[in-house]
Amino acid sequence: MGASLRLSAICAVLLAVVFATPASAVRRYSKYHHKAHYHRVVWNPVLRAASGSQLRQNEEVDRLQLPRIADDTQLEELERNQELVQVQETKALRISPVIQANKRYLRPWANQFLVDMSEAYYNQFHGPLQLNSAVRTMEQQYKLRFHNRNAAPEAGETASSHLAGITIDLAKRGLTKSQHEFVVNYLKNLRDQGLVVAIEERRTHCFHIMVSDRYTDWRETKQVAENIGEK
Repeated sequence: MGASLRLSAICAVLLAVVFATPASAVRRYSKYHHKAHYHRVVWNPVLRAASGSQLRQNEEVDRLQLPRIADDTQLEELERNQELVQVQETKALRISPVIQANKRYLRPWANQFLVDMSEAYYNQFHGPLQLNSAVRTMEQQYKLRFHNRNAAPEAGETASSHLAGITIDLAKRGLTKSQHEFVVNYLKNLRDQGLVVAIEERRTHCFHIMVSDRYTDWRETKQVAENIGEK
């Protein structure tokens, strides 16, 4: 009987403590011990990667009969022959310091596109775009895949189009809403005309842009039309 009385007394004390505890304290405790409910954010950008995008980029490389650059030796030869031209840093374009000096090169039409887009952006926002990547070698792409699971292969029908020097990555981190919309609309206009393949990457926080050589003819036609309009 003594043990039963002691147990009853202990239960009575515990119940008294519970009922004496303020409701706010119970709520504070509860909020850390219940699973939070989150709204799932759907990733659905305007410039999302379409099915078969890598295949189409490689078809463009093949149409142009461009080599996938194997190593620095082949890269330097193309630079010497001016088949690749150097990207210049300007008030409208910042080059990421992670890009090695011999990798700051592109095919002429891709470089012209980069100049045009960065100047258009600067005229609108009085600040530069940032280039995060330009030409790459197969050797470089192979190493990149070890720490970037989003990177394309260095060989095969889905190989990275960076290997041909016709593709760039532009930084999107730090862009305001209006700056982001400007970049998206600029690229969408050219994409819809078949002049670029443009993808807004999620994991690497950049815009991946492959430029067709058709951009050169389109640009010249546009300039002629503008000159006629000014007369």
